Order: sequence, then structure tokens, then C-alpha cells
Amino acid sequence: MSQTLLEMAKDLVLVQIQAHKLLPDDMHQALQQTYTTLMTLKAQEDADGIVPVTTPETLPAPVNWRKSITKHTVMCLECGANFKQLSVRHLRGHGLDGKLYRIKYGIPRTQPLSAKATTAIRKEIVQRSRPWEKAPTFVKAHKEQKREQAPEAQRKRTGRAKA
Repeated sequence: MSQTLLEMAKDLVLVQIQAHKLLPDDMHQALQQTYTTLMTLKAQEDADGIVPVTTPETLPAPVNWRKSITKHTVMCLECGANFKQLSVRHLRGHGLDGKLYRIKYGIPRTQPLSAKATTAIRKEIVQRSRPWEKAPTFVKAHKEQKREQAPEAQRKRTGRAKA
């Protein structure tokens, strides 16, 4: 029993979704493009390749970067690969760095290029370790604040007020 072109297109798109090469939100557009391509191939096959059939050029849809960052993965908008984070090394393979990648796809500079779960774990670790308290400027300011408070505490203990 032979499949219809629509069934073939549907099966191809479903396999791409299952292989995590296509986001479910992009399924409709991919299904239309696959079906159009299959129709073109069928027309060429029926004409024994004598009549070239051209496919209508479709402009690429604007990329929605928000859909590329999910709870457990972030998809590279250049190649479509999924990662926990887009590393400098991977982006360098595309001739980009984090700043250029964000500019190219309109991603805000404060948006992490990592999965939401990965970002949450890192945020929790930073909150626990409190690295800002180990910074030289913080330590210096904290020591100066203690020095200023020390004479006040001494005056309060002796009961003398400054006149």
C-alpha cells in the first residue's frame, strides 16, 4: 500500500521532531515546505525529468530566539544543534562569538545562552557562595566600615558622648 505525499511529508516532519532537529512549534511550516518539495519531485518524476519544475522561493521566516531556549536545551540558531549551553568554542565554529550571535538574532545581551535549568543551577550556586563578598573592593569597604563603627561602640560602652 503506497503512501500519499501528505502522509510522507507528515512522517518526515515527525521524525525530525523526534530526533530533536525541529521544534514542534515549527512543524506547520516544515510540513508545508516538505509537501511542496515532494509535489515538485512527483511532477518531475511524472514528466520523466523533461519538464523542469521550479519550486516557489520562500523567504526564511524570522527566527524567534525565545523558542530556541527551553528548560533543558538551547538550540544553536546557526546549525540547529541542541546543547545545555552555547559555548564559545561552538560559536567560534560558526565564525561568531556571544556578542555577534546575540546581535545577529536579536537576543538581549543579558540573556544567557544556556538552558533555563542550567542557568537556575548556576544562579543558586552563586547565591550560596556569595563571591561579591570576597571581592577586594567589598572587603576593603567592609573593613573601613568596621573601623568607623568601632569608636562609636567604644563610646557607648564607656557612657561618654561626644560633645
